[in-house]
Amino acid sequence: MIDHGIRDRTGRLVTLREVDDGNWRAVADVAPRDDQRRFVAALAARYLLLSTREDVWTSLAVHADDTVVGHVMWGVDEDGSYWLGGMVVDAAEQGRGLGSALLRTVTTWLAGQPGCRAIRLSYHPENAPARRLYESAGFRPTGDTEDDEIVAELTVTATP
Repeated sequence: MIDHGIRDRTGRLVTLREVDDGNWRAVADVAPRDDQRRFVAALAARYLLLSTREDVWTSLAVHADDTVVGHVMWGVDEDGSYWLGGMVVDAAEQGRGLGSALLRTVTTWLAGQPGCRAIRLSYHPENAPARRLYESAGFRPTGDTEDDEIVAELTVTATP
C-alpha cells in the first residue's frame, strides 16, 4: 500500500493499492462523469486491460479509507522517464478533493523511485479542469504532444 497520509477534503485517507482479487471488480467499474468521457475511458476496465496486456503500465487502485474511488496507472518510458496515465475518479466521488489527493500521493511515491528526475503525463487541450489540477501540482507543459494531447512534466528535486 502506498500511503503518504494525504486526505481528501472530507477527511478520508487516500491510498494507492495493488489491483488484486479483492478490488479489481470495483476498480474496473470506476466511471468518470459523462462530460469527461471524451477525455478518459468510459470505465477504468480499459486501463486495467492495458496494464495486463502490455508491459508498459502498472495499474493501482485508489482508495479513500477502504472504498475504491478511482484508478491510476504509472510506467517508465524507454528513456527512463516516469509517466502517469489512466487517472480516473469515480463520478459519484468527485468534488471531494480526491483528484488532488490522488495526484499528490502518486507523485510523492514516484518521486522516491530510483532514477526518477521527472514525472510526465498528458491531457487533452480542451480538458481545462485537468490542466488546472496538474498545474496546481507543479506540472508544466513541455511543448511536446502525445496523440494530440499536451505533455506536461513535474521536475523531481533530488534528495541528498
